[in-house]
Amino acid sequence: MGNSSEFQKAVKLVIDTVSFDKDSTVQVFEATIRVLGSLLSAHIIITDSKQPFGDMTIKDYDNELLHMARDLAVRLLPAFENTKTGIPYPRVNLKKGVPPDGNNETCTAGAGSLLVEFGILSRLLGDSTFEWVARRAVKALWNLRSNNTGLLGNVVNIQTGHWVGKQSGLGAGSDSFYEYLLKSYILFGEKEDLEMFNDAYRNIQNHLRRGREACNEGEGDPPLYVNVNMFTGQLMNTWIDSLQAFFPGLQVLIGDVEDAICLHAFYYAIWKRYGALPERYNWQLQAPDVPFYPLRPELVESTYLLYQATKNPFYLHVGMDILQSLEKYTKAKCGYATLHHVVEKTKEDRMESFFLSETCKYLYLLFDEENPLHKSGNKYMFTTEGHIVSVDERFRNSLWQDILPGEVDSTGKIKPNELKAVNFSSNCNRVPDERRYLLPLKSIYMRQIDQMVGLI
Repeated sequence: MGNSSEFQKAVKLVIDTVSFDKDSTVQVFEATIRVLGSLLSAHIIITDSKQPFGDMTIKDYDNELLHMARDLAVRLLPAFENTKTGIPYPRVNLKKGVPPDGNNETCTAGAGSLLVEFGILSRLLGDSTFEWVARRAVKALWNLRSNNTGLLGNVVNIQTGHWVGKQSGLGAGSDSFYEYLLKSYILFGEKEDLEMFNDAYRNIQNHLRRGREACNEGEGDPPLYVNVNMFTGQLMNTWIDSLQAFFPGLQVLIGDVEDAICLHAFYYAIWKRYGALPERYNWQLQAPDVPFYPLRPELVESTYLLYQATKNPFYLHVGMDILQSLEKYTKAKCGYATLHHVVEKTKEDRMESFFLSETCKYLYLLFDEENPLHKSGNKYMFTTEGHIVSVDERFRNSLWQDILPGEVDSTGKIKPNELKAVNFSSNCNRVPDERRYLLPLKSIYMRQIDQMVGLI
Protein backbone atom coordinates (compact mmCIF):
# COMPACT_ATOMS: atom_id res chain seq x y z
CA MET A 1 0.00 0.00 0.00
CA GLY A 2 3.07 2.24 0.11
CA ASN A 3 2.62 3.17 3.78
CA SER A 4 6.30 3.27 4.69
CA SER A 5 5.95 4.84 8.16
CA GLU A 6 3.59 2.07 9.28
CA PHE A 7 5.84 -0.59 7.75
CA GLN A 8 8.93 0.83 9.49
CA LYS A 9 7.06 1.03 12.80
CA ALA A 10 5.96 -2.61 12.48
CA VAL A 11 9.46 -3.82 11.60
CA LYS A 12 10.93 -1.97 14.58
CA LEU A 13 8.24 -3.44 16.85
CA VAL A 14 9.11 -6.96 15.70
CA ILE A 15 12.88 -6.43 16.08
CA ASP A 16 12.48 -4.91 19.56
CA THR A 17 9.88 -7.23 21.05
CA VAL A 18 9.76 -10.64 19.34
CA SER A 19 11.74 -13.59 20.67
CA PHE A 20 11.43 -17.26 19.71
CA ASP A 21 13.17 -18.43 22.85
CA LYS A 22 9.90 -19.64 24.33
CA ASP A 23 8.64 -22.86 25.87
CA SER A 24 5.94 -23.08 23.22
CA THR A 25 4.93 -25.94 20.94
CA VAL A 26 4.11 -24.79 17.41
CA GLN A 27 3.02 -26.38 14.15
CA VAL A 28 6.07 -26.56 11.89
CA PHE A 29 4.00 -25.79 8.77
CA GLU A 30 2.09 -22.82 10.20
CA ALA A 31 5.19 -21.31 11.85
CA THR A 32 7.01 -21.61 8.52
CA ILE A 33 4.40 -20.10 6.21
CA ARG A 34 3.11 -17.42 8.59
CA VAL A 35 6.13 -16.37 10.66
CA LEU A 36 9.23 -17.40 8.71
CA GLY A 37 7.62 -16.31 5.44
CA SER A 38 6.70 -12.86 6.72
CA LEU A 39 10.18 -12.24 8.18
CA LEU A 40 11.83 -13.20 4.90
CA SER A 41 9.39 -11.18 2.78
CA ALA A 42 9.88 -8.05 4.91
CA HIS A 43 13.67 -8.51 4.81
CA ILE A 44 13.58 -8.76 0.99
CA ILE A 45 11.42 -5.60 0.77
CA ILE A 46 13.76 -3.64 3.08
CA THR A 47 16.92 -4.66 1.21
CA ASP A 48 15.53 -4.26 -2.34
CA SER A 49 17.76 -1.71 -4.09
CA LYS A 50 14.87 -0.58 -6.35
CA GLN A 51 12.38 0.09 -3.52
CA PRO A 52 9.31 -0.14 -5.81
CA PHE A 53 6.78 0.29 -2.96
CA GLY A 54 8.14 3.61 -1.73
CA ASP A 55 10.99 4.04 0.72
CA MET A 56 10.72 0.92 2.86
CA THR A 57 14.33 1.03 4.04
CA ILE A 58 15.00 0.94 7.77
CA LYS A 59 17.67 3.22 9.25
CA ASP A 60 20.64 1.21 10.55
CA TYR A 61 18.99 -2.06 9.48
CA ASP A 62 21.49 -4.86 10.05
CA ASN A 63 19.63 -7.88 8.66
CA GLU A 64 17.85 -8.38 11.98
CA LEU A 65 14.78 -9.97 10.36
CA LEU A 66 16.98 -12.42 8.45
CA HIS A 67 18.76 -13.38 11.70
CA MET A 68 15.39 -13.84 13.40
CA ALA A 69 14.24 -16.03 10.50
CA ARG A 70 17.35 -18.17 10.89
CA ASP A 71 16.80 -18.43 14.65
CA LEU A 72 13.23 -19.63 14.12
CA ALA A 73 14.25 -22.11 11.39
CA VAL A 74 16.99 -23.58 13.60
CA ARG A 75 14.37 -24.13 16.32
CA LEU A 76 12.18 -25.95 13.77
CA LEU A 77 15.01 -28.22 12.56
CA PRO A 78 14.56 -30.86 15.34
CA ALA A 79 11.28 -31.76 13.63
CA PHE A 80 13.35 -33.25 10.79
CA GLU A 81 15.56 -35.35 13.08
CA ASN A 82 14.86 -38.93 14.22
CA THR A 83 12.32 -39.59 11.50
CA LYS A 84 13.00 -42.71 9.49
CA THR A 85 11.59 -41.22 6.30
CA GLY A 86 12.95 -37.65 6.50
CA ILE A 87 9.36 -36.40 6.67
CA PRO A 88 9.19 -33.95 9.62
CA TYR A 89 7.19 -34.20 12.82
CA PRO A 90 4.15 -31.89 12.62
CA ARG A 91 4.93 -30.05 15.89
CA VAL A 92 8.02 -28.89 17.69
CA ASN A 93 8.72 -27.03 20.94
CA LEU A 94 10.76 -23.88 20.25
CA LYS A 95 12.94 -24.54 23.30
CA LYS A 96 12.95 -28.30 23.76
CA GLY A 97 12.54 -29.82 20.30
CA VAL A 98 10.01 -32.53 19.48
CA PRO A 99 7.67 -33.20 22.43
CA PRO A 100 8.11 -36.68 23.98
CA ASP A 101 4.54 -37.54 23.00
CA GLY A 102 5.07 -36.11 19.49
CA ASN A 103 2.62 -37.27 16.83
CA ASN A 104 4.09 -39.60 14.17
CA GLU A 105 1.38 -38.70 11.67
CA THR A 106 1.44 -35.61 9.47
CA CYS A 107 -0.42 -34.33 6.43
CA THR A 108 1.12 -34.09 2.97
CA ALA A 109 0.66 -30.32 2.75
CA GLY A 110 2.13 -29.72 6.22
CA ALA A 111 5.29 -31.74 5.57
CA GLY A 112 5.73 -30.98 1.88
CA SER A 113 5.14 -27.20 1.75
CA LEU A 114 8.24 -25.89 3.50
CA LEU A 115 10.54 -25.61 0.49
CA VAL A 116 9.85 -22.02 -0.60
CA GLU A 117 10.59 -20.42 2.78
CA PHE A 118 13.40 -22.82 3.74
CA GLY A 119 14.91 -22.50 0.25
CA ILE A 120 14.87 -18.68 0.32
CA LEU A 121 16.50 -18.74 3.77
CA SER A 122 19.21 -21.14 2.60
CA ARG A 123 20.00 -19.08 -0.47
CA LEU A 124 20.07 -15.77 1.43
CA LEU A 125 22.39 -17.24 4.07
CA GLY A 126 24.49 -19.45 1.76
CA ASP A 127 23.70 -22.36 4.10
CA SER A 128 22.19 -25.41 2.38
CA THR A 129 20.88 -27.04 5.58
CA PHE A 130 17.37 -25.59 5.51
CA GLU A 131 16.66 -26.21 1.84
CA TRP A 132 18.16 -29.68 2.10
CA VAL A 133 15.82 -30.88 4.86
CA ALA A 134 12.76 -29.37 3.18
CA ARG A 135 13.69 -30.87 -0.19
CA ARG A 136 14.38 -34.27 1.38
CA ALA A 137 10.85 -34.22 2.87
CA VAL A 138 9.30 -33.40 -0.52
CA LYS A 139 11.22 -36.23 -2.21
CA ALA A 140 10.29 -38.67 0.56
CA LEU A 141 6.58 -37.90 0.09
CA TRP A 142 6.94 -38.04 -3.69
CA ASN A 143 8.53 -41.49 -3.49
CA LEU A 144 5.54 -42.75 -1.48
CA ARG A 145 3.03 -42.01 -4.26
CA SER A 146 0.93 -44.88 -5.60
CA ASN A 147 2.53 -47.03 -8.31
CA ASN A 148 -0.90 -47.48 -9.82
CA THR A 149 -2.26 -43.90 -10.03
CA GLY A 150 0.75 -41.72 -9.23
CA LEU A 151 -1.37 -40.01 -6.54
CA LEU A 152 -0.45 -39.15 -2.95
CA GLY A 153 -2.64 -39.57 0.12
CA ASN A 154 -3.30 -36.84 2.68
CA VAL A 155 -1.93 -38.28 5.97
CA VAL A 156 1.29 -40.29 6.37
CA ASN A 157 3.22 -41.96 9.22
CA ILE A 158 6.64 -40.27 9.30
CA GLN A 159 8.39 -43.36 10.71
CA THR A 160 6.94 -46.11 8.53
CA GLY A 161 5.96 -44.18 5.40
CA HIS A 162 2.56 -45.88 5.64
CA TRP A 163 -0.41 -43.85 4.35
CA VAL A 164 -2.86 -43.33 7.22
CA GLY A 165 -5.13 -41.10 5.12
CA LYS A 166 -5.62 -42.54 1.65
CA GLN A 167 -7.70 -39.67 0.30
CA SER A 168 -6.20 -37.88 -2.68
CA GLY A 169 -7.68 -34.46 -3.41
CA LEU A 170 -6.79 -30.82 -3.91
CA GLY A 171 -8.07 -29.47 -0.59
CA ALA A 172 -7.09 -29.70 3.08
CA GLY A 173 -4.07 -31.88 3.72
CA SER A 174 -2.82 -31.74 0.13
CA ASP A 175 -3.34 -28.27 -1.39
CA SER A 176 -0.07 -26.41 -0.84
CA PHE A 177 2.08 -29.47 -1.61
CA TYR A 178 1.15 -29.05 -5.30
CA GLU A 179 1.34 -25.27 -5.08
CA TYR A 180 4.91 -25.37 -3.75
CA LEU A 181 6.16 -27.85 -6.35
CA LEU A 182 5.38 -25.22 -8.98
CA LYS A 183 6.36 -22.16 -6.95
CA SER A 184 9.69 -23.74 -5.95
CA TYR A 185 10.43 -24.18 -9.65
CA ILE A 186 9.40 -20.60 -10.47
CA LEU A 187 11.65 -19.27 -7.70
CA PHE A 188 14.68 -21.57 -7.80
CA GLY A 189 14.60 -22.98 -11.34
CA GLU A 190 15.29 -26.54 -10.21
CA LYS A 191 14.19 -28.84 -13.01
CA GLU A 192 13.16 -31.70 -10.73
CA ASP A 193 10.50 -29.50 -9.09
CA LEU A 194 8.88 -28.83 -12.47
CA GLU A 195 9.08 -32.49 -13.45
CA MET A 196 7.34 -33.50 -10.21
CA PHE A 197 4.69 -30.83 -10.69
CA ASN A 198 3.97 -31.80 -14.30
CA ASP A 199 3.74 -35.45 -13.31
CA ALA A 200 1.41 -34.61 -10.40
CA TYR A 201 -0.75 -32.36 -12.60
CA ARG A 202 -1.11 -35.09 -15.22
CA ASN A 203 -2.23 -37.58 -12.56
CA ILE A 204 -4.67 -35.05 -11.08
CA GLN A 205 -6.23 -34.55 -14.52
CA ASN A 206 -6.41 -38.32 -15.09
CA HIS A 207 -7.88 -39.39 -11.74
CA LEU A 208 -9.44 -36.40 -9.92
CA ARG A 209 -11.07 -34.45 -12.73
CA ARG A 210 -14.67 -35.26 -13.59
CA GLY A 211 -17.02 -33.67 -16.13
CA ARG A 212 -16.65 -32.71 -19.79
CA GLU A 213 -13.23 -32.59 -21.38
CA ALA A 214 -13.22 -28.91 -22.36
CA CYS A 215 -14.28 -26.13 -20.06
CA ASN A 216 -16.05 -23.87 -22.53
CA GLU A 217 -17.37 -26.21 -25.21
CA GLY A 218 -19.00 -29.60 -25.63
CA GLU A 219 -21.62 -31.55 -23.73
CA GLY A 220 -21.60 -32.93 -20.20
CA ASP A 221 -21.25 -31.79 -16.61
CA PRO A 222 -18.98 -28.89 -15.59
CA PRO A 223 -15.42 -29.93 -14.71
CA LEU A 224 -14.99 -30.75 -11.02
CA TYR A 225 -12.07 -32.15 -9.02
CA VAL A 226 -13.16 -34.84 -6.57
CA ASN A 227 -11.58 -36.78 -3.69
CA VAL A 228 -10.51 -40.30 -4.60
CA ASN A 229 -8.67 -43.25 -3.10
CA MET A 230 -4.98 -42.73 -3.91
CA PHE A 231 -4.45 -46.40 -4.84
CA THR A 232 -7.56 -47.11 -6.91
CA GLY A 233 -8.74 -43.71 -8.14
CA GLN A 234 -12.25 -44.58 -6.86
CA LEU A 235 -14.47 -41.76 -5.56
CA MET A 236 -14.21 -41.55 -1.73
CA ASN A 237 -16.90 -38.96 -0.93
CA THR A 238 -19.06 -36.31 -2.56
CA TRP A 239 -17.72 -33.17 -0.89
CA ILE A 240 -15.13 -30.60 -1.81
CA ASP A 241 -13.59 -28.16 0.64
CA SER A 242 -13.07 -24.42 0.39
CA LEU A 243 -9.26 -24.74 0.33
CA GLN A 244 -9.60 -26.31 -3.12
CA ALA A 245 -10.60 -22.89 -4.47
CA PHE A 246 -6.87 -22.07 -4.68
CA PHE A 247 -6.47 -24.46 -7.62
CA PRO A 248 -7.75 -22.15 -10.41
CA GLY A 249 -5.04 -19.67 -9.34
CA LEU A 250 -2.42 -22.39 -9.64
CA GLN A 251 -3.78 -23.32 -13.06
CA VAL A 252 -3.36 -19.68 -14.13
CA LEU A 253 0.33 -19.86 -13.16
CA ILE A 254 0.92 -22.77 -15.54
CA GLY A 255 -1.15 -21.25 -18.33
CA ASP A 256 -4.17 -23.54 -18.09
CA VAL A 257 -6.47 -20.52 -18.03
CA GLU A 258 -9.52 -22.15 -19.65
CA ASP A 259 -9.79 -24.88 -17.04
CA ALA A 260 -9.19 -22.31 -14.29
CA ILE A 261 -12.18 -20.26 -15.53
CA CYS A 262 -14.54 -23.24 -15.15
CA LEU A 263 -13.44 -24.33 -11.70
CA HIS A 264 -13.46 -20.74 -10.41
CA ALA A 265 -17.03 -20.29 -11.69
CA PHE A 266 -18.13 -23.30 -9.65
CA TYR A 267 -16.76 -21.85 -6.39
CA TYR A 268 -18.13 -18.41 -7.19
CA ALA A 269 -21.60 -19.95 -7.67
CA ILE A 270 -21.38 -21.46 -4.17
CA TRP A 271 -20.30 -18.05 -2.83
CA LYS A 272 -23.27 -16.37 -4.54
CA ARG A 273 -25.62 -18.84 -2.91
CA TYR A 274 -24.37 -18.31 0.67
CA GLY A 275 -22.41 -15.04 0.62
CA ALA A 276 -19.44 -17.12 1.82
CA LEU A 277 -17.77 -20.48 1.13
CA PRO A 278 -18.68 -23.29 3.54
CA GLU A 279 -15.65 -25.22 4.73
CA ARG A 280 -17.04 -28.34 3.06
CA TYR A 281 -19.71 -28.40 0.40
CA ASN A 282 -21.49 -31.58 -0.70
CA TRP A 283 -22.01 -31.27 -4.45
CA GLN A 284 -24.35 -34.25 -4.54
CA LEU A 285 -26.66 -32.96 -1.79
CA GLN A 286 -26.18 -29.31 -2.86
CA ALA A 287 -25.64 -28.36 0.78
CA PRO A 288 -22.80 -27.57 3.20
CA ASP A 289 -21.31 -30.57 5.04
CA VAL A 290 -19.24 -28.32 7.34
CA PRO A 291 -20.97 -24.95 7.44
CA PHE A 292 -18.36 -22.52 8.89
CA TYR A 293 -16.32 -19.95 6.91
CA PRO A 294 -13.13 -18.68 8.60
CA LEU A 295 -12.59 -15.75 6.15
CA ARG A 296 -10.45 -17.90 3.87
CA PRO A 297 -8.67 -16.23 0.92
CA GLU A 298 -8.49 -19.00 -1.70
CA LEU A 299 -11.39 -17.85 -3.89
CA VAL A 300 -10.19 -14.23 -3.76
CA GLU A 301 -6.65 -15.32 -4.68
CA SER A 302 -7.89 -17.22 -7.74
CA THR A 303 -10.11 -14.25 -8.70
CA TYR A 304 -7.11 -11.91 -8.53
CA LEU A 305 -4.88 -14.20 -10.60
CA LEU A 306 -7.60 -14.80 -13.21
CA TYR A 307 -8.08 -11.05 -13.54
CA GLN A 308 -4.33 -10.58 -14.01
CA ALA A 309 -4.33 -13.26 -16.72
CA THR A 310 -7.46 -12.22 -18.63
CA LYS A 311 -8.19 -8.60 -17.63
CA ASN A 312 -11.85 -9.57 -17.95
CA PRO A 313 -13.94 -7.09 -15.89
CA PHE A 314 -16.10 -10.02 -14.77
CA TYR A 315 -13.48 -10.75 -12.11
CA LEU A 316 -13.74 -7.21 -10.75
CA HIS A 317 -17.47 -7.86 -10.28
CA VAL A 318 -16.67 -11.13 -8.47
CA GLY A 319 -14.28 -9.21 -6.20
CA MET A 320 -16.91 -6.57 -5.50
CA ASP A 321 -19.45 -9.28 -4.69
CA ILE A 322 -17.04 -10.94 -2.23
CA LEU A 323 -16.17 -7.59 -0.64
CA GLN A 324 -19.82 -6.68 -0.14
CA SER A 325 -20.57 -10.10 1.39
CA LEU A 326 -17.67 -9.72 3.83
CA GLU A 327 -18.90 -6.25 4.83
CA LYS A 328 -22.48 -7.43 5.21
CA TYR A 329 -22.03 -10.72 7.05
CA THR A 330 -18.62 -10.80 8.76
CA LYS A 331 -17.89 -7.25 9.93
CA ALA A 332 -17.72 -7.00 13.71
CA LYS A 333 -16.93 -4.27 16.24
CA CYS A 334 -13.17 -4.96 16.23
CA GLY A 335 -12.44 -6.50 12.85
CA TYR A 336 -14.05 -9.27 10.82
CA ALA A 337 -15.36 -12.51 12.26
CA THR A 338 -15.35 -16.14 11.18
CA LEU A 339 -18.85 -17.21 10.16
CA HIS A 340 -19.95 -20.09 12.37
CA HIS A 341 -22.68 -21.06 9.92
CA VAL A 342 -22.89 -19.79 6.32
CA VAL A 343 -26.68 -20.26 6.17
CA GLU A 344 -27.57 -18.75 9.56
CA LYS A 345 -24.72 -16.18 9.38
CA THR A 346 -23.83 -16.64 13.07
CA LYS A 347 -20.34 -15.41 14.01
CA GLU A 348 -17.39 -16.73 16.03
CA ASP A 349 -15.05 -14.55 18.09
CA ARG A 350 -12.10 -15.29 15.83
CA MET A 351 -10.19 -13.63 12.99
CA GLU A 352 -7.37 -15.66 11.45
CA SER A 353 -4.15 -13.88 10.46
CA PHE A 354 -4.62 -14.99 6.86
CA PHE A 355 -7.63 -12.67 6.58
CA LEU A 356 -5.24 -9.69 6.59
CA SER A 357 -2.27 -11.46 5.03
CA GLU A 358 -4.23 -12.81 2.07
CA THR A 359 -7.98 -12.15 1.83
CA CYS A 360 -7.67 -8.36 2.23
CA LYS A 361 -4.39 -8.17 0.30
CA TYR A 362 -5.68 -9.97 -2.79
CA LEU A 363 -8.91 -7.93 -2.76
CA TYR A 364 -6.91 -4.70 -2.50
CA LEU A 365 -4.54 -5.70 -5.31
CA LEU A 366 -7.44 -6.85 -7.52
CA PHE A 367 -8.74 -3.27 -7.64
CA ASP A 368 -5.40 -1.45 -7.46
CA GLU A 369 -4.39 -1.57 -11.13
CA GLU A 370 -1.55 0.92 -10.61
CA ASN A 371 0.07 -0.94 -7.73
CA PRO A 372 3.88 -1.14 -8.06
CA LEU A 373 3.48 -4.90 -7.85
CA HIS A 374 1.82 -4.73 -11.28
CA LYS A 375 3.85 -1.85 -12.69
CA SER A 376 7.42 -2.06 -11.43
CA GLY A 377 8.69 -4.51 -14.04
CA ASN A 378 9.88 -6.71 -11.19
CA LYS A 379 8.44 -10.18 -11.07
CA TYR A 380 6.91 -11.19 -7.77
CA MET A 381 5.52 -14.41 -6.43
CA PHE A 382 3.19 -14.93 -3.48
CA THR A 383 3.94 -17.56 -0.89
CA THR A 384 1.06 -19.77 0.19
CA GLU A 385 0.39 -17.29 3.02
CA GLY A 386 0.31 -14.27 0.69
CA HIS A 387 3.81 -12.89 1.42
CA ILE A 388 5.51 -11.39 -1.62
CA VAL A 389 9.00 -12.42 -2.69
CA SER A 390 10.78 -11.15 -5.77
CA VAL A 391 11.64 -13.70 -8.44
CA ASP A 392 15.29 -12.87 -8.27
CA GLU A 393 18.58 -14.15 -9.70
CA ARG A 394 19.82 -14.46 -6.11
CA PHE A 395 17.50 -17.38 -5.57
CA ARG A 396 18.43 -19.09 -8.82
CA ASN A 397 22.08 -19.57 -7.96
CA SER A 398 22.49 -22.30 -5.44
CA LEU A 399 25.83 -22.81 -3.77
CA TRP A 400 25.41 -26.54 -3.56
CA GLN A 401 25.22 -28.04 -7.03
CA ASP A 402 26.44 -31.35 -5.67
CA ILE A 403 23.35 -31.61 -3.48
CA LEU A 404 20.89 -30.17 -5.98
CA PRO A 405 22.06 -31.11 -9.46
CA GLY A 406 20.73 -29.12 -12.42
CA GLU A 407 21.55 -29.05 -16.10
CA VAL A 408 24.65 -26.99 -16.79
CA ASP A 409 25.47 -25.39 -20.16
CA SER A 410 28.90 -24.90 -21.72
CA THR A 411 29.54 -21.69 -19.74
CA GLY A 412 28.94 -23.48 -16.45
CA LYS A 413 25.59 -21.73 -15.86
CA ILE A 414 22.46 -23.67 -15.06
CA LYS A 415 20.17 -23.82 -18.07
CA PRO A 416 16.72 -22.34 -17.49
CA ASN A 417 13.95 -24.89 -17.86
CA GLU A 418 10.87 -24.09 -19.86
CA LEU A 419 7.65 -24.04 -17.90
CA LYS A 420 5.22 -26.27 -19.74
CA ALA A 421 1.80 -27.20 -18.47
CA VAL A 422 0.92 -30.82 -18.99
CA ASN A 423 -2.81 -30.95 -19.43
CA PHE A 424 -5.09 -33.08 -21.54
CA SER A 425 -8.25 -31.04 -21.08
CA SER A 426 -7.36 -27.75 -22.75
CA ASN A 427 -4.59 -25.89 -24.44
CA CYS A 428 -2.38 -23.35 -22.71
CA ASN A 429 -3.19 -20.31 -24.84
CA ARG A 430 -4.20 -17.10 -23.18
CA VAL A 431 -7.83 -16.15 -23.44
CA PRO A 432 -8.36 -14.50 -26.86
CA ASP A 433 -9.07 -10.75 -26.98
CA GLU A 434 -12.55 -11.11 -28.42
CA ARG A 435 -13.61 -13.01 -25.30
CA ARG A 436 -12.13 -10.60 -22.81
CA TYR A 437 -15.22 -8.46 -22.57
CA LEU A 438 -17.75 -11.25 -22.72
CA LEU A 439 -18.43 -13.49 -19.75
CA PRO A 440 -15.36 -15.71 -19.36
CA LEU A 441 -17.68 -18.71 -19.46
CA LYS A 442 -20.46 -19.05 -22.04
CA SER A 443 -23.82 -18.26 -20.44
CA ILE A 444 -25.16 -21.77 -21.09
CA TYR A 445 -22.33 -23.18 -18.94
CA MET A 446 -22.76 -20.45 -16.30
CA ARG A 447 -26.42 -21.45 -15.94
CA GLN A 448 -25.44 -25.10 -15.74
CA ILE A 449 -23.09 -24.37 -12.81
CA ASP A 450 -25.74 -22.22 -11.07
CA GLN A 451 -28.15 -25.18 -11.35
CA MET A 452 -25.48 -27.54 -10.03
CA VAL A 453 -25.20 -25.61 -6.74
CA GLY A 454 -28.93 -24.96 -6.38
CA LEU A 455 -28.89 -21.26 -7.28
CA ILE A 456 -31.59 -21.77 -9.93
